[in-house]
Amino acid sequence: MSEKNTESNNSQTFDAQQITENVEAGEQKLPTVNVSADYEASKEFSVSEIDRTGAGAKAAAAATAPKFDIPAPKEIAKPADSSGKSDDFSSMAQEINPAGTPDNVTDDLIDKAIDRGTPGS
Repeated sequence: MSEKNTESNNSQTFDAQQITENVEAGEQKLPTVNVSADYEASKEFSVSEIDRTGAGAKAAAAATAPKFDIPAPKEIAKPADSSGKSDDFSSMAQEINPAGTPDNVTDDLIDKAIDRGTPGS
């Protein structure tokens, strides 16, 4: 049976212990952190040199420009039918599908389906 390695990676703990001992012995100063100054310094890196000039906007436009011409959409005038007549909608449906549906669904057919129940019952 193989032995399980129970030793953990102590390098980080050892380094922290060494720093602590060196600080206590006076050999090393504790590092100080000035968050406000670090934040202000980081602002310099947030904007590249090219973005500080007008060339940055030109470079961004060139990089994101489409490679092919995109045609403008054409406006097609289609008057709205506000009559609300069902015959108009039926004729429009006939224009779309002239053959119609294979079977007409009527109220009687729906009633029969309800009487028979759902499949598998």
